[in-house]
Amino acid sequence: MNDSSWAVEPVAAGPAYDALVGPHTRPMPIVPDAAGRDFDDRDARDRGAAAAGGPPFRAETPPQEPMPSPPPSPAPQDASPPPQKKRAGRDLRAAIGVGVGLGVVIFASLFVVKAVFVGVVVVAVVVGLWELTSRLQERKGIKAPLVPLAVGGAAMVVAGYVQGAEGAWVAMALTALAVLVWRMTEPPEDYLKDVTAGVFAAFYVPFLATFVTLLLTADDGAQRVITFLVLTVVSDTGAYAVGWRFGKHKLAPRISPGKTREGLFGAIAFAMVAGALCMEFLIDGGSWWQGLLLGLAVAVSATLGDLGESMIKRDLGIKDMGTLLPGHGGIMDRLDSLLPTAPVVWLLLAAFVGTG
Repeated sequence: MNDSSWAVEPVAAGPAYDALVGPHTRPMPIVPDAAGRDFDDRDARDRGAAAAGGPPFRAETPPQEPMPSPPPSPAPQDASPPPQKKRAGRDLRAAIGVGVGLGVVIFASLFVVKAVFVGVVVVAVVVGLWELTSRLQERKGIKAPLVPLAVGGAAMVVAGYVQGAEGAWVAMALTALAVLVWRMTEPPEDYLKDVTAGVFAAFYVPFLATFVTLLLTADDGAQRVITFLVLTVVSDTGAYAVGWRFGKHKLAPRISPGKTREGLFGAIAFAMVAGALCMEFLIDGGSWWQGLLLGLAVAVSATLGDLGESMIKRDLGIKDMGTLLPGHGGIMDRLDSLLPTAPVVWLLLAAFVGTG
């Protein structure tokens, strides 16, 4: 719509004009300025615009009614999420299921045929060596020869069961020699690094595992192996349970941030109680006070073993050595506390009740 249709028809000043718009709106006299332009003030100019066809006077802005005040906003609430409960870092259902399955295999082989248990140890050693050498090559480019390690490791475990500690030492020496010779078939670059890693792997996995079969050679060998396994598992369980519930002070934050001093105390307490019970009821000629010392030693060695592998994994930049066992990682992730504990248990039992 054209705005000119809303204009007011001009009316001459006089009674008719007064009747239309009122006497108070009569135009002010026009006063010419120095340039010859006629103006008096802003109102006069506005009325002049009305005479030219515009509105007769300026529209007054109607008074604004006060806007209703907005309702008060609710008091700000704390948007921070509620504190999260501590959760385990692994799938506990899978971990428990795998642990129970491994326990059934181990206990069945112990009480059926001892040689079957030796075979279980050999398989664990070979798989552990494969995991360790694979991670070393993937993460560090270290080529520790797996073939002589696997053959020599299996020979170490069997020799320890058949010939005792002397056979295990001989097999260890021959395995180290085989690693040195096997690596000579490749270029000399990184030879020292590769053979050093190979000898370390031979000692760390199969040689320490040989002490498990040495435990088995005693008359009550099955009970000794059970004591070794029970104390190690109870130590780990006590450390986890107490550390998860009460852990506040880090034990070795640069190596394993999840471990706490409270967890270590829990491992010691649980292992000492289990040790007293095992020595009193499982080991021939054992005494409860010997079990207390045995449990203390197991808790310390198991913790050191766990920290040792944590150091290796941190150096390699990995969380687990493998993925073979759901909820646990790899075989090496389960052997970490068992391997260094085996010689400790064998030595203390030999000192307490002999090796027969």
